[in-house]
Amino acid sequence: MIETHLADVFVELSDTLVDDFYVVDFLHSLTERCVKFLDVSAAGLLLAEGQGALQLVAASSERTRLLGLFQLQADQGPCLDCYHTGTPVSVPDLPHDGRWPRFTAAAAGVGFAAVHALPMRHGTNIIGALSLFDTTPGVLAPDKVRIGQAMADVATIGLLQQRAIHDSSVLTQQLQNALNSRILIEQAKGVLAERLQISMEDAFTTMRNAARNHNQRLATLAETIISGSDVATSPFLAPPHETPAPPL
Repeated sequence: MIETHLADVFVELSDTLVDDFYVVDFLHSLTERCVKFLDVSAAGLLLAEGQGALQLVAASSERTRLLGLFQLQADQGPCLDCYHTGTPVSVPDLPHDGRWPRFTAAAAGVGFAAVHALPMRHGTNIIGALSLFDTTPGVLAPDKVRIGQAMADVATIGLLQQRAIHDSSVLTQQLQNALNSRILIEQAKGVLAERLQISMEDAFTTMRNAARNHNQRLATLAETIISGSDVATSPFLAPPHETPAPPL
C-alpha cells in the first residue's frame, strides 16, 4: 500500500511538466508529502531566487516557517550549509550539536530536537534545500533518506525542466511569484486568524483545506480574504477542528 501511495506522490510531483503548473501550491504539497511519508514532524523548503539568495517558499507548519525565516536572518543553520555544499546535513541530536548556536536555540524554542537537510540539486545545479524536522532526537532511517532525496530530486528536475521548456528567466519569475504569493498568504492568515479568533497555524490549515476542497489556488483564496469578501467568513472556511488537519 505504501508503494502505491508513493507512486501517486511521484506522479503528482511530475505535474511540474504541465502548462498550468503553479509553483507555490506545488512546493507546499511537497513539504506536506514529506511529513506524511517520511514520518517527520515538519518540513520546510528554501529556494534560491535570481540573485542566488535563499528564500523561504514553503513550510508545513507555522513554527517551521518562523524557524526557516530565523535561519535566513541569522545566516546559519543546516539548510544553509546543505545548500552551499550541495550535500545532505543530518543532525540527529540538535541540542548537543554546537555548529549553529543561535539556530539550535531557536529550534529548541519551537520544540525541534533533530533536523535533516537534503539538497535540491541536479548535477552541479543547486537550487535550494529541503529541511525535515523532528520533535524527538534520532537518525532518519536510510530508506527514508532515499525517499526524501528522491522526492527532492524529482521536484528539482521538474523545476529545472520548466526553465528548459520555456526560457532561462521563467523559473526565476515563477520563484519570484511564489515569494509574492507567500506575502499574500501570510497577510490572509493574519486576517483570518483575527476574524475567526484562531491561531496563525489554524488559519493556514483552514485556508489550505478550503483551497483543496474547492480546487482553488492558495494565493487566489488569500486575495479573496484580504479583499474582505464574504467568502472569508463563509462555512467553507470552517475552523480546522471541523476538518482534520495533517500532523504538524
